[in-house]
Amino acid sequence: MRFPPLIVLFLATGFVGCTVSRENMAWPKPRPLGQDIPAFQAPTTPKKNKPSLLLKEPTGALSLKKALTLALIHNPELKTFSWAMRAREAGVLQSGLLPNPELDISLENIAGSGPFDGTDQAETTIQLSQLIELGGKRAARKQSAMLEQNLSGWDYEIKRMEIFTQVSKRFTTALGAQERLLLMEEVLKIGDQVVETVSARVKAGKASPVEETKVKVTLASLEIKLGRAKRDVMLSQKNLSATWGSSDPRFERVVGTLNTASEIPSIETLVEALNQNPELARWAVEISTRETAVLLEKSKALPDLTLSGGLRRLNGSDDDAFVFGLSFPLPLFNRNQGNTLEARHELAMAEEARRAAAIRINTELNAVYNTLASAQAELKALHQNVLPGANRAFEAVNEGYRLGKFSLMDVLDAQRTISDAKAQYLDALTAYHMALADLEHLIGVSLSSETDNTDKKNLEMKKKEGAR
Repeated sequence: MRFPPLIVLFLATGFVGCTVSRENMAWPKPRPLGQDIPAFQAPTTPKKNKPSLLLKEPTGALSLKKALTLALIHNPELKTFSWAMRAREAGVLQSGLLPNPELDISLENIAGSGPFDGTDQAETTIQLSQLIELGGKRAARKQSAMLEQNLSGWDYEIKRMEIFTQVSKRFTTALGAQERLLLMEEVLKIGDQVVETVSARVKAGKASPVEETKVKVTLASLEIKLGRAKRDVMLSQKNLSATWGSSDPRFERVVGTLNTASEIPSIETLVEALNQNPELARWAVEISTRETAVLLEKSKALPDLTLSGGLRRLNGSDDDAFVFGLSFPLPLFNRNQGNTLEARHELAMAEEARRAAAIRINTELNAVYNTLASAQAELKALHQNVLPGANRAFEAVNEGYRLGKFSLMDVLDAQRTISDAKAQYLDALTAYHMALADLEHLIGVSLSSETDNTDKKNLEMKKKEGAR
């Protein structure tokens, strides 16, 4: 049986619709914060039961950059967002495909009575049908899928920065725990010195044995705190290793310094820098997605056409005939009014959500800035006044007690004062670096390294230029 050109045309149309090439969609450009550190990107084709990258646990000393690299490559949460990006990419591919043609084969006038007994009077029809989408549905659907992929990209970037900040803060916690352990060891040495001084006075008959008992009890209490500090170090290391999906850390210590507190930009400059915040930048794409959804639902009000054509074979007369058809639904009742109205309401909801997000992030910025400024002022006062005074007082009281000028209570009080002052300074340093990590997360720019201080100076210069 020969097929007419029309059927060949329908077949070709169907094959074209099935051979749309896959587009290579770009990943979102990372914010300046941590953009020099590689992060996990899911491969184009998933490999079943095979990890994409093998984790090699760090040993010895661990730097902040190494910890960030491990987390951004191996963090399970970030990987899920990366795979979601690939899934949306596949959605873009699917949204651009044409509807498949339909092949219909029918056999009529058979197995009846009289002349219609058997197949002598049979009519065989072979027909192809193709749905023709009208109203720009396919273009709107593809645009919506591309925007959804862009949203997925922003979600990935938001999670990347969250992981970056989480690692920075947990690294600070681990570093602070190590510093507290060193502080407790130092305080314990001071306690040993006090015990030696008191013991010498007791042996010389210049002090009561009760005083020696008191200082030994104080020393035992310090040893308990030392054991707690060691456990805190182990816990902080486990929490840090969890960011790269490990429950058994093998590194011995983290390396870095907390004894730095540089100047921070003005609050006005930081507010202007919020345009780097991915949560705010994401909303521009979210609004576009909602607008496209409205257009897509409106396009569905126009019904699609179905064209059909084929060949009919009439066995009774040994003739062939062409068959043509055209069908479309009549939009008398359902013009997609409800879905269109729903899309418009969701667009209005997204506009309000964007304003709420802007207010929330600005509020967070002010709160973090106040915390950072308070920690900076506290560090300055402790460094310039409290710590030097506590050191001088302890040295003077300890020497005076040895000469019989001060009581044991004076010595213990001076010892407690210097211990509390150093602990307070360490707490202020930790709070400063925690708040700094939160601030950098909000503005998407690092303010803690020399290279990124260039960005900080540029922010200040832009602020000054705008005031002229």
